[in-house]
Amino acid sequence: MENIYLLMIVALAVLAVADLIVGVSNDAVNFLNSAIGSKAISFKTIMIVASIGIFVGAVFSSGMMEVARKGIFVPEHFMFNEIMIIFMAVMITDILLLDFFNTLGMPTSTTVSIVFELLGAAVVMALIKVSTSETETLADISKYINSDKALMIISGILLSVVIAFTIGALVQYISRLIFSFHYNEKMKKFGFLFGGAALTAITYFIFMKGLKGTPYYSDLKGILEGNELMIIAGSLVVWSLFSFIYMNIIKKNILVLVIIIGTFGLALAFSGNDLVNFIGVPMAAYHSYEAWSASGMDATAYSMGALSKKVPTEPLLLFLAGGVMVLTLWFSKKAKRVTETEIGLSRQDEGQEKFQPNLLSRTIVRGATKASKALSHLLPEKTRKKVEKQFEKPVINVRKDKNYELPAFDLIRASVNLMIAGVLISIATSLKLPLSTTYVTFMVAMGTSLADRAWGRESAVYRVAGVFNVIGGWFFTAISAFVAAATMAYIIYIGGPAAIAILLFFAIVLLVRNYINYKKTSKELKAEDSLKKSESSSIQGVIEESADNIAAVAKRSNKIFSSAITGLSKEDLKELKKCKKGIAKLSSEVDELRDNIFYFIKNLDESSVGASNFYINAVGYLQDMTQSLEYIGKTNYKHVNNNHKKLKFNQIKDLLEIQKHMGDLFKKIEMTFDDRSFENIEQILDNEKSLLENVSDKIQKQVSRTRTEESSPKNTTLYFGLLMETKDLINAVMDLLELYYKEYDSSVPAPSLEEIPEEDQ
Repeated sequence: MENIYLLMIVALAVLAVADLIVGVSNDAVNFLNSAIGSKAISFKTIMIVASIGIFVGAVFSSGMMEVARKGIFVPEHFMFNEIMIIFMAVMITDILLLDFFNTLGMPTSTTVSIVFELLGAAVVMALIKVSTSETETLADISKYINSDKALMIISGILLSVVIAFTIGALVQYISRLIFSFHYNEKMKKFGFLFGGAALTAITYFIFMKGLKGTPYYSDLKGILEGNELMIIAGSLVVWSLFSFIYMNIIKKNILVLVIIIGTFGLALAFSGNDLVNFIGVPMAAYHSYEAWSASGMDATAYSMGALSKKVPTEPLLLFLAGGVMVLTLWFSKKAKRVTETEIGLSRQDEGQEKFQPNLLSRTIVRGATKASKALSHLLPEKTRKKVEKQFEKPVINVRKDKNYELPAFDLIRASVNLMIAGVLISIATSLKLPLSTTYVTFMVAMGTSLADRAWGRESAVYRVAGVFNVIGGWFFTAISAFVAAATMAYIIYIGGPAAIAILLFFAIVLLVRNYINYKKTSKELKAEDSLKKSESSSIQGVIEESADNIAAVAKRSNKIFSSAITGLSKEDLKELKKCKKGIAKLSSEVDELRDNIFYFIKNLDESSVGASNFYINAVGYLQDMTQSLEYIGKTNYKHVNNNHKKLKFNQIKDLLEIQKHMGDLFKKIEMTFDDRSFENIEQILDNEKSLLENVSDKIQKQVSRTRTEESSPKNTTLYFGLLMETKDLINAVMDLLELYYKEYDSSVPAPSLEEIPEEDQ
């Protein structure tokens, strides 16, 4: 029997490594976003700084391990075999849950997941113990669960959402009132004070408060305790003086240094606070196994009171855990995908929004807009104008270098994000509260972006909807973690070692499946036929740049049209569903090109207005094409899904004939634009005018059939609709080709990057 528990320990060790990988992939968003979003330093430098912070934090994190041992349940009331069931259920659930969120690209809380998993598994084991006892009732469950501590942890996590958002918004608002968006001049005068305050907050709470609970704190306890105010005051003077020298003598930007140190500090705080979420349970299981092995007692009779005692974490294990976390940070592609969500919701400028608005977001934005107007009228006119001036955004001349991307927000906001998040997380760490770093960093970023008026009328409904989506995901995490861990614990209790083996196999299969699906999705996102925005300022430049787009649209339109007709003729619902997904993705990308019209026109020179007309018309024809394809795909899917009569043989024959002609047309267009042989467009136009006539003839044939032999109204409506939309699709394609044919001038060479003036590169 002892071998079974030894195998469970080995399995938990492997699960701990896997949990570290999926956990860091999720939580990298917490400490990378401010530095990445502000572009204060290179990505490589950000990764190096964060890696050092993670490693140092991991080595200093042993004090937090007590939460997994006795923070949620009362260990002395559980036997060794019951404790092992709880720990195994928690780890399997945790890996699957975090990997699920990582695959979606949504940041979730590893702290919430581990707390509710421990709670769910412990509650089920308590219920089992009560149900098998002759003396205990449901009222006795409270003695198994550390309800006071669990409630304090859960309430602290939820309260952190409000506190982080409020403090982030308040500090950012004050900072912006002082420095404004045009902060360079103000920074020369008062920047050393801001830098001093920021660096004092970061260094005190991260490096000094963060030492509490570590094996190294006892050596410094006598110096630190009782002298907090003196240390803070001294640090403020020293750091302010340092900032003054750094700015005025060394001539460097203190905000960049704040972001570097803040990223290091936040990575350190994350690692110190969150490492318990990944290895706390396996380490508690290992200590339980050690205590039980030494006792010589039966697993069902040995009480786990040993877990109530404080056991220091082995430095070697912390060292190895830190190494795994650093490697994951560098090599995990999912970490980068999760990071995009928060940056997208907090960026200062407009752009493509990831989330769709809903009734709640619209109601909140509408109410907030009215409240803002009402409050502004309460302020004196002079004060209102002064405040508005501080929030005037600078006009940024966009560089024409295609590889250049504007920062999502400025250095002031990045500094506040790091400073506030680091302080809040470090306070929680010093109090041994497993505060959710995801909640804190995300809500601080949302608070500062709100204070910065990043959520304007153009984007507010999308951003608010996004915030509610992420927060809703957190509540889903809590509920699903509790239920899943409870279910896992019950299955393991009933099935024993066989159930553990099956669940582990199931977990491995799901992880591999998610990884394969993620790789497949990533390849689709990077596919050569995805659409790209034009950035040239001349008609010939736009023609050259957009040629790949037209080739891609032709290739994908061919696939979509072919799937729609084939799926209808075979009544293949799976094929038609795939067709609908394809057209939805293509429509979304064409909409992105349409949304780029504003920025495209803003980037034009006065002498290049013709390029804007060309771009607008080209995007308009692409939209006409996607609308026709969308109608065809949806109509066919609806007809088959509703189980209506199959089209008649002659109708299917006609549609397959049109499908072949359309396929030939799209292939010719794809080859023409891929090879940039625009002179062939005239020949395509001449040859394919007959296609329009062919479709018109088929419409007339159907009119005759309807009057003499057709008996199904649904079939007739569907068939006429397909022919009419196909006709519209052909017209849109012809209009697009004519536009390119008329505007293309072979005497003008295609622009290249080398021809762009050096100052624009």
